[in-house]
Amino acid sequence: MGALFGTDGIRGKAGVYPLDDDTLIRLGSVLGTGARSVFICWDTRQSSTSIYAALAAGIQQAGGHVIPGGVLPTPAAAVLAQKHSFGAAVSISASHNPYEDNGIKIFGAGGKKLPDEEELAIESAIAQSPSHAVPMATTAGASTAAYINDYVAALKRHADFKRIPRIAIDCANGASAKAAQKLFAPLDAMIINDSPDGRNINDQCGSLHPASLQNIVRETGAEIGVALDGDGDRAIFVDETGQVRDGDYTLYILARAMSSSGNLPGNLVVSTVMANMGLDVALREAGITLIKTTVGDRYVLAEMEKRGATLGGEQSGHTILLDMQPAGDGLLTTIVVLNILTAADRPFSQLCAPMRKFPQVLLNVPVREKKVFDEIPEIHQKAGMIEKELQGRGRLVLRYSGTEMMARIMIEGENHGEIEGMAAGLAALIGEQLGK
Repeated sequence: MGALFGTDGIRGKAGVYPLDDDTLIRLGSVLGTGARSVFICWDTRQSSTSIYAALAAGIQQAGGHVIPGGVLPTPAAAVLAQKHSFGAAVSISASHNPYEDNGIKIFGAGGKKLPDEEELAIESAIAQSPSHAVPMATTAGASTAAYINDYVAALKRHADFKRIPRIAIDCANGASAKAAQKLFAPLDAMIINDSPDGRNINDQCGSLHPASLQNIVRETGAEIGVALDGDGDRAIFVDETGQVRDGDYTLYILARAMSSSGNLPGNLVVSTVMANMGLDVALREAGITLIKTTVGDRYVLAEMEKRGATLGGEQSGHTILLDMQPAGDGLLTTIVVLNILTAADRPFSQLCAPMRKFPQVLLNVPVREKKVFDEIPEIHQKAGMIEKELQGRGRLVLRYSGTEMMARIMIEGENHGEIEGMAAGLAALIGEQLGK
């Protein structure tokens, strides 16, 4: 992992390295080199426009052409880069993080996220570029409405609803609000958390906080609910009973439908090591192979391209439908799930029912540094003991977050109480050794 880029672009506190003006101007200069046209959109955080101003100033300084897109979901950057043949596209967003954070996601000319080697080359170029104080750009001329229309039109091409479903949509007070309003206007849709104010993005709403959506679904009799995240590249569903159905269920339902219709090349699905073991079992029983990568949708995409797969995603709600779009898109995922739901003569909970999840415990531990776990004898020994106890009937995944100073513990097993104790013990030890 480089000094700037994590598992999903650049992420940090607005105004602080690497999101300070100097670094952003340097990054813009690298992106604009060669008179490249760079499309930039952003989410609803109050810091997004100032980050745009610094980034655009650097692009212009290098002779590049800035195309401001205004507030748009991150997937729109990928779609529009491909449609309009922009040299590059940038989404300014910290995804599901709180409003104080922000970030930058970069897409190449074809609308796909940059591979590691290109990100490292950008980091090297930034390190070698001089610091310049240049006039900041403005957001004047951002033609949000036209680009939203382009993006929504691209999504509508994939809609094939057999009837009008009753749905509830949580926009996380983020970048998808206007697109969702346009896209689902013809449906029986209840849209909530679609009034961003710069500070309420992801605030007790969206894919990480679906409680309000669960209540709406139960109270209104909606057939399905969908919770997006702040930049719209994730979608988590809620069935008609109010139960949350994460990205593992999404992959299962899509894989079964695509396989049945002959549209799942090689009968392959790609996910990450965080996918529940229940997904492995359910797909195997359906004659479908699950391939796992390290965490991060960019790694899922790379493995999909390597194997010729068209379906992949993460438990967190990123779902990639590569024969439709070059990047994960929460609204596109919603459309395809609604296609399946409206064609089925069964409620959403029954579509999910064949997949039974193993009990799983997830814990996050704040850390002061990201030292290799195996280099800390106490942690290495504790993790080894847990893996030995779980052998054949569960698993441990211990890793660092790619976007935050956190150690992430995931344990699966047959007995929830048992794995909960294991996770708590390991978390306490990591806190002692690496905690802030």
